[in-house]
Amino acid sequence: MTENQLRQKVADIINAWVGATKGSAKHLEILEIYNSHKPLARGYTMKVTDAYCAATVSAAYIKAGIAEYTGTECGVEKFTVIAKEKGIWVENDAHTPKIGDACVYDWDDTGKGDCTGAGDHIGIVTQAGTSSFVVTEGNMSGGKVGKRTMAINGKYIRGFICPDFAAIAKKLGGTSGGTDTAGGPTIYTVKSGDTLSKIASTYGTTVDTLAEINAIQNRNLIRVGQVLMLQDTPQAAADKLEALGVINSPDYWADAAEAGKVQYLEILLKKAAQTITRAGARTDTPEAGVAALVAAGVINTPDYWLANYDTFPSLDLLLCALGGAVK
Repeated sequence: MTENQLRQKVADIINAWVGATKGSAKHLEILEIYNSHKPLARGYTMKVTDAYCAATVSAAYIKAGIAEYTGTECGVEKFTVIAKEKGIWVENDAHTPKIGDACVYDWDDTGKGDCTGAGDHIGIVTQAGTSSFVVTEGNMSGGKVGKRTMAINGKYIRGFICPDFAAIAKKLGGTSGGTDTAGGPTIYTVKSGDTLSKIASTYGTTVDTLAEINAIQNRNLIRVGQVLMLQDTPQAAADKLEALGVINSPDYWADAAEAGKVQYLEILLKKAAQTITRAGARTDTPEAGVAALVAAGVINTPDYWLANYDTFPSLDLLLCALGGAVK
């Protein structure tokens, strides 16, 4: 399992509990997972009537098999203390989190300067973007598990718990991002002295293949720092876009493309990865993103994207990010 797959696993686990209310089957599952984990934090057994946002985050990490690296808690403020002790606490309100990180809230935050108050609530980031992110949380209004969209550096953000998913994945026998499910690398960053022939020989492919999937016109001209796709797959395209800083959830998009959840998504990812060389300021609207992608020759079906960008989670954000990067 790669780092990004592990992050997505955590998100999938907590998202499966969305809709839970106190006393429901899903809520009881959360408590069962939390209370069965030993050692029990502070020796306290969670009850059905208890506030359970921290327990929900803990249960997701427990079920994902990474609790020893994240810690577990039933109290938010104590959770932040544990995170600080483990060196995975990020104090900066303006931090851009990734999927699987935990967002801690302080409802007394004024929105001015860095919030240093006590943590009141917590959830796990399940969608990440350049200007906003989505958090799945237990014990929201009405005692339910639900989702909240937050702006980067938004009011009420106390800080973030950011487990080292790359290191955890390796300890669990996996790899960091940029590796396919078979264990082979999907992308490569050109270094001094590299040639396409040398790279092709190293990774068991051909110069023709590398030139084709990366849309390289002059096979004798590659530059240091250039990110190349080693495979003609949605995963390779998504991994390259992540490496360039355009997206930060490559497995989410690669899986959606491979599963056919969004028509033309595979083509979009591959063409964007061939065209984009760096991240850019995202467009303000998906319509503007589509227009930029059309102008850059990345897509030729604008009507489809304009009619469907709101039919799949975060597709509008993807179009804004890609559109901004090709401008």
